[in-house]
Amino acid sequence: MRAAIQHEIGQDKLEVHDDVEAVGFGPGKVKLRIRATGLCHSDLSAMSGVLPQPAPFVPGHEGAGEIIDVGDGVTGLTQGDRVLVCWLPACGSCPACKRGQTQLCLAGFMNAGTPNFKRLDGDVFGFAGTGTFTEEVVVDAGCAVPIPDDVPFEIAALIGCGVTTGLGAALNTAKVEAGSSVAVVGCGGVGISAIQGARASGAAQIIAVDPVESRREAALRFGATEAVSPEGFADAKSRVTANEGFDYVFEVVGKSATARVAYDNTRRGGTLCIVGAGAMDDFFQVNMFELFFDEKKILPSMYGGGDVLRSYERAIALWRAGRIDLEGLITHRVQLAEINDAIDQMRTGEALRTCISI
Repeated sequence: MRAAIQHEIGQDKLEVHDDVEAVGFGPGKVKLRIRATGLCHSDLSAMSGVLPQPAPFVPGHEGAGEIIDVGDGVTGLTQGDRVLVCWLPACGSCPACKRGQTQLCLAGFMNAGTPNFKRLDGDVFGFAGTGTFTEEVVVDAGCAVPIPDDVPFEIAALIGCGVTTGLGAALNTAKVEAGSSVAVVGCGGVGISAIQGARASGAAQIIAVDPVESRREAALRFGATEAVSPEGFADAKSRVTANEGFDYVFEVVGKSATARVAYDNTRRGGTLCIVGAGAMDDFFQVNMFELFFDEKKILPSMYGGGDVLRSYERAIALWRAGRIDLEGLITHRVQLAEINDAIDQMRTGEALRTCISI
């Protein structure tokens, strides 16, 4: 089958091969035929080495498709079921799961070091234990979440990560209150989803901050009341909040520099929500006096900060009700052979989300 592979971390381009085999099928596993997958910035971070990932590997973790085969011991799933890929499945029995914090379950990470694919010249890993830039993949049964028939594959793929992450940051982690002021720093697919979550929560002012003009324009279409460049952030703070700072600021870039800017634009007693996935050697610093005196809440949000299965259902319900726009997130639809063009577009900020048809 075909798959896009990065052979070395830091490599600029992926190579599409047609001699790849999905491996690992057996008890507790399912084999999926991927129909659509999203290109997420986390894939680019893994390719560049910001996020740890062994190579060679197949990127992609936002996927949706159909079940081809079901291993022994798997219940609730059958051949032909339409599913989305959950890259961080909950085991249901660890301390985090028992506390209801299934997004903190580490079971899914245990599979990240096991190859999902092979070629004649050796093993190939899948990003985050999945790898959806391919025609077929074998995953744990918990990674395959059934979707209703009215949810298109390309929409389901985005719900599998970016939409759930952004919406959840606003609804689960920050718990944005009606009438509040919000700023979102970084307006790619996840940032736009955070904007939609803030709007669904009833925020009165939502300021989108991004250096790319096309993303600022998109943010306005998805519910931001104003969109500014990073250079205009301080002025927006002054105009909208009388220089007090915003009630909620979402950092959706994953860099200490933007996190610090976001912190400085959060009001005293307000909430800074860290959504972006950054590097292990990039340190965010605050001094002990401001940490105490300003009483700003710093809340990291992992995969939307809540039970992902419930979050999937909520995203579908909001989409059906017309409360959020998911079709509009997909600004580019490409074939697997065009993957490198799609990557270049995302790197330059031209695409909110690219949907790859497999």
